[in-house]
Amino acid sequence: MSATIPPPTQTARSRLMVGVLAFCVLIVAVMQTLVIPLLPHVPALTHSTPTAASWLVTVTLLTGCVCTPVFGRIGDMYGKRKIVLTSMCLLTVGSVLCAVSSQIALLIAGRAFQGAALAIVPLGISIMRDELAPERVLRSVALMSSTLGIGATIGLPVTAVVIENFDWHTIFWASAAIGLLDIVLVLRFVPESSIRSHGRFDALGALGLSTALIALLLAVTQGADWGWLSAPTLALLATAVIIGLLWGLYELKAATPVVDLRVSARPAVLLTNIAALLIGFAFYANSLSTGQMVQEPRSTGYGLGASIVVSGLCLLPSGLAMVALSPVSARISAACGPKTTLALASVLLAVGYVVRLFTNRSLGLIIAGSTVVAAGTAIAYSALPALVIRAVPLAETGAANGLNTLMRSIGQACSSAVVAAVLANVTSVVGGRALPTLRAYQTVFLIAGAGAVLALTVTLCLPGRSGPAGETTAQGGGVRATAPAKKNA
Repeated sequence: MSATIPPPTQTARSRLMVGVLAFCVLIVAVMQTLVIPLLPHVPALTHSTPTAASWLVTVTLLTGCVCTPVFGRIGDMYGKRKIVLTSMCLLTVGSVLCAVSSQIALLIAGRAFQGAALAIVPLGISIMRDELAPERVLRSVALMSSTLGIGATIGLPVTAVVIENFDWHTIFWASAAIGLLDIVLVLRFVPESSIRSHGRFDALGALGLSTALIALLLAVTQGADWGWLSAPTLALLATAVIIGLLWGLYELKAATPVVDLRVSARPAVLLTNIAALLIGFAFYANSLSTGQMVQEPRSTGYGLGASIVVSGLCLLPSGLAMVALSPVSARISAACGPKTTLALASVLLAVGYVVRLFTNRSLGLIIAGSTVVAAGTAIAYSALPALVIRAVPLAETGAANGLNTLMRSIGQACSSAVVAAVLANVTSVVGGRALPTLRAYQTVFLIAGAGAVLALTVTLCLPGRSGPAGETTAQGGGVRATAPAKKNA
């Protein structure tokens, strides 16, 4: 008789589910930074302008920020796996659009579809909370959340290598193929949760939130080009404030709001979201500045004249540090609580930027400082979802983590604007070109370090004792923050 292969155990299936969701988030994170090394070449490749090329990054940020809380809420109501699959389909369609064309309009449209897939982050966290035993949730969420930072760091060197050796469309064909693989893996290994929130989808609330976010992010990302006091920038900021206030008043009265502001206003949730914004700000400054700094010509007195590939590879140790530290972060949170973990992460981020202030002339020391920052980021990204999970009811996990992911993205957008403004305005003429001075980069590191210190301050103000995760209940509702034990986990 031929031997039969036994089916995987329930524990093995749950591990496969976690691995598949983490892989999906990794690919989504890579998409966020995929085109950054390509940007200087886009105008020539597409016969467009640098301003048009910059939209390949801006539009991804916009769609990601809009879709993350909205898709999170839809997933809570109608099925999280369905929306994960929808998000991966959008990523795949966007990748194909970018792969088949060199027209800037189609590339921007494709990047918009890719950005929508950021919603997978809160949806995956919510699925894990629904499907895993409580003692496994923290470790699994830490792994998946940290892949955001891992993907952001490996996307740069991977793209740089492809640009140097292959046709640039290759990166999009590869991302389309991986997107299809992710869809197959989700269909095979990720179950559909039976936990739902009730009521009708708040379409008007989703529209109001989207409009306010688009106005705010357009002002932040384009303000440096348009002028911070220009009429378009001020008009967008005013629009964001007015619509945001009207949206807030409406959401407070809505029966099933897209974002439950009463839950979001609880100190445990509000302060965690503020910390997420500050952590996102501090982390992204490191990614934006490292590659550019080592590529600056040696004639600047501090630049290393590195190639685009070398500058991308500088971030690989940061990605490896994130992989190594995500389980460590989960253990710290299990033993001491996620509040302590986030405080430790904020300290590491601040120390990393102190190191960066004094290590600007050696490639090895630059990598060391960047890796310390990445270590703090990995620990922070692992702790933030755990804090949210402890503070919200089970049926609102997707929407709540969607809002937290949104705050990270807004922090990254603000970081991008600040870094661009500093590097564009603190310059000296070298070889006939205006290049950032060493003081410009040091100013970036000081600002990012200050963001980390503010994150530490906010973290220390979080309510409650910093006990082991999973022991507290959501405030007000009496709902345990961790998912009930599952018979298959």
